[in-house]
Amino acid sequence: MDKRDFLRGVSACTLGALLGEAAWARWSALSPAELARRSDFWSELRSKYRLVPDYINLENGYYSMMAQPVLEALVEHIRDVNYQAAHYMRTRAADEKIAARKALATVARCSFEELAITRNTTESLDLVIAGHDWKSGDEALMAEQDYGTMLEMFEQVGRRHGVHCRRVSVPLDPRSDEEIVELYASALTERTRLLMVSHVINITGHVLPVRKICDMAHARGVAVMVDGAHAFAHLDFALPELGCDYYGASLHKWLGCPLGAGLLYVRRERIPGLWPLLAPPPKAADDIARLNHTGTYPVHIDLALRDAIAFHESIGIERKSARLRHLQTYWTSRVRGRPRILLNTPSDAARSCGIANVGIEGLSPADLARRLMDEHRIYTVAIDVANVHGVRVTPHLYTTEGELDRLVAALLALAS
Repeated sequence: MDKRDFLRGVSACTLGALLGEAAWARWSALSPAELARRSDFWSELRSKYRLVPDYINLENGYYSMMAQPVLEALVEHIRDVNYQAAHYMRTRAADEKIAARKALATVARCSFEELAITRNTTESLDLVIAGHDWKSGDEALMAEQDYGTMLEMFEQVGRRHGVHCRRVSVPLDPRSDEEIVELYASALTERTRLLMVSHVINITGHVLPVRKICDMAHARGVAVMVDGAHAFAHLDFALPELGCDYYGASLHKWLGCPLGAGLLYVRRERIPGLWPLLAPPPKAADDIARLNHTGTYPVHIDLALRDAIAFHESIGIERKSARLRHLQTYWTSRVRGRPRILLNTPSDAARSCGIANVGIEGLSPADLARRLMDEHRIYTVAIDVANVHGVRVTPHLYTTEGELDRLVAALLALAS
């Protein structure tokens, strides 16, 4: 097949094209909730991934591998850019970047003029934290459970500009949205300029009531920045409906992009107020592209981004989100409340997603992660910070119920 035909095929992929029209006809009438429980369907999709046979990978929250069609497209893009070299960079790269931004904006359901492509969540949110026009005495508010590198960036601006960083601690299993909103509200002061909140807390899978928090903060004149690393392409939402001022996400997690792709969303009226990290060429004050000037960079990532989006949209966010939530409740419901097993993820399904965290009394998180891998060939990651002590479990669309049965059996054995 000619490489351009191949790439067009990926960009136009549908579930019928991926799995076969006859196979898809058997499942297309099912609702997302019904399809989430159909192992035969997801086994078909599993064949689109190349999986290591030596262990069960339940650490997809760090980096979710590309599906094979996306990986093959990436390789072809690398070859094509290398073949055309400077001519491509000078004649096509800029237009292709805009096309990638527009494709990403369709997934985020926002204006592409409010969205920039970055390398990851850390870069996106650090651009906002460092780009704020801080004054000595200003305050910023965040949670102990937020991602470490963003907390460290806030500490840096604190040392550099005299900003006071206040922290709250989010409960593991809150009684209501109002409990969370009040937690943040009680820590705001007249000096608070920026509130950071996680859409999904990365170490527990706790989904926070972002819209309610934003409305509360805005009523007090405080801007809100959301860490969406684990929510984007995982939960079904339109980004502007969250009501936040800034949003950052990594696309190598749940969107299945190559490493090196992230997004930054900034509400249009907020764009002029941020300083870019690297001085850009002359651009309008409200042009979001001025906030992430990069110089020459690996443009094939932008090209493969569109292929990953096509693969993602062929599945559909409603089906994808329903499957990931099903996988989490499938295993957590079998261990919640069992002796010595501690779940560090909310029991309310509305506050959870595909991610969960589990600990065992008497076992450190590091020992639990080690024994799961060494004795049961199950790969997870130890979490031992911010009142969360366990291992994070993040299945993917290719994960089977049988693999999660092995996780449950391993946890029960270790707890006994």
